[in-house]
Amino acid sequence: MRAERPDLSIVVPTHRRPAILHTCLEHLEAQTTRDQLEVIVVSDGHDPETAAMFEGGKEKAWSFPLRFIEIEKSHQGKARNIGVQNAAADTVLFIQDDILLDPNVCDEHLLAHASLQYAGEQDVAVLGFTIWDPAVRITKVMRWLDKTGWQFGYLKLTSYSEDFVPSNIQHRYTYTSHVSLPTAIAKQHRFREDVTLYGWEDVEWGLRLARDGVRLFYLPTAKALHHHPIDMHQSLKRMETLGESLVTLSRINPSLDRLPKGWKLMAYNCAALLPTMRGRHANAFLKGIRKGERSD
Repeated sequence: MRAERPDLSIVVPTHRRPAILHTCLEHLEAQTTRDQLEVIVVSDGHDPETAAMFEGGKEKAWSFPLRFIEIEKSHQGKARNIGVQNAAADTVLFIQDDILLDPNVCDEHLLAHASLQYAGEQDVAVLGFTIWDPAVRITKVMRWLDKTGWQFGYLKLTSYSEDFVPSNIQHRYTYTSHVSLPTAIAKQHRFREDVTLYGWEDVEWGLRLARDGVRLFYLPTAKALHHHPIDMHQSLKRMETLGESLVTLSRINPSLDRLPKGWKLMAYNCAALLPTMRGRHANAFLKGIRKGERSD
């Protein structure tokens, strides 16, 4: 029996990826707590194929209330803000359209928040665990991205399993591909809408959460798959964009601590001379930084 008010609002920004979005929704349909959910899909820009998925009452085919919202092409941060504005539940879960949740994930998030609130921890974000989907061909560069933390740094969070991540580093792990928090906090701490490049917006958001006393709890039992193959060319282009966007966000929020300086910058420059996986990515990252600095 469906609850009159959902317990969990799931916000899914999307952009021109109807096939994987449909698979994402199928995994939400398989949730053990699907009758306690609402799903808000926000299309960042108009896409006829995506819109067709929800025309003519097709959104009613799912077990949960589903709302489809289109916005003018902007950025996934703005899409998340719009989704949160329309959330009816007390707790919101951010995922991406290529994140495939295990059947018990929503239940895990709800139980974690209930337990933490019972223990007196009200202002808490809960981070779930995400790995590459084995259904895609996992390339060497994808394994390198995982190992180094340039995609997800879960290997560095092992000692904080089912515990709080230290507040001075938690912003580095506020992955909006799989994180939940009280809706009221999400409404108070909006994503920046004055940036358009991909990358770092969740880290900058996490920095503001930490500054205002919102703690990050790591819940590795809430597992999800990331269905997004990346080859070397795509990874290097992504790295270049990350460099450029980091310069932009560091200007906006000078307390963001990710821009390499001093000996770290020297290390990047040295690494960029090598024809290795690390060297090629360091070179692309520095190229993006230089591009961002020239646009000042």
